[in-house]
Amino acid sequence: MAGQGNAAPVIIKRKKVVQAGGHHGGAWKVAYADFVTAMMAFFLLMWLLNATTEKQRKGISDYFNPTIPVNRISGGGDGAFGGNSVFAEETMAHTGTGAMDRKTAAASADGADDADGKGASGKGRAQSDLEDVEKALLARGGESNTMQRLMRQVVTKVTDEGLVIEIFDLPDAPLFRDDTAQPTPTTLEIADLVAGVLNLTTNEIAVSGHLRSHPVTLIDNPVWDLSAERAQASRKMLEEAGIATGRMQRISGYADRKPAAPDPGALRNNRIEIILLRRDR
Repeated sequence: MAGQGNAAPVIIKRKKVVQAGGHHGGAWKVAYADFVTAMMAFFLLMWLLNATTEKQRKGISDYFNPTIPVNRISGGGDGAFGGNSVFAEETMAHTGTGAMDRKTAAASADGADDADGKGASGKGRAQSDLEDVEKALLARGGESNTMQRLMRQVVTKVTDEGLVIEIFDLPDAPLFRDDTAQPTPTTLEIADLVAGVLNLTTNEIAVSGHLRSHPVTLIDNPVWDLSAERAQASRKMLEEAGIATGRMQRISGYADRKPAAPDPGALRNNRIEIILLRRDR
């Protein structure tokens, strides 16, 4: 018994394990980082949608959804394209052991067409010219209250045919007096404004007149003659404002056949369309 009294005491250590939980753990940091990353990607997407053109957005979309051809020829670079990007002009899917120099052929074709404005770079310049004229016209609306008042009756759009400048009636500002082709003072002011912008280029011009539908009970419906007369009157106004006569390519009267509003009888359908034609057509 005495020997047992001299024995070293046995010490038992008990470790208290504290499990991470609530705000004391680190899992929330991972979730928060994912959330911040997602929000950054979202705001980047919103910025891109606002700051890019339709063509640039198409390029971004194609970048994330490429069509990858298979390169069956060994090259000096890495990847399926031998060092080339999927968007490179000369990149093509090789189906044999030989390759055709597409870059040289494409460059020659573009060079030949650019003289007429029909090549790839020629089309780009033609599109850019139209957009520059459109921006210049829209910018006039901020120069003064008078310009802003005139621009209420003007809308623009770029189409396959060219830049369409649409001038339309408002209840308090008709383009012509009653059912005639006699322009109002407002129309003359708009013609001067448009002519000054159209003189920034030398593209040919087309003018077309449009009218709203008249009641079918009319024995003599004037829409055909009147739309053509108003188109002619608009041509004369543009020429008097400084547009060269040789730039006029065609004058058309469409009557009520191409309404701009769902209601064929709406005042909005009374309009003149001035088209700055593309050079690449």
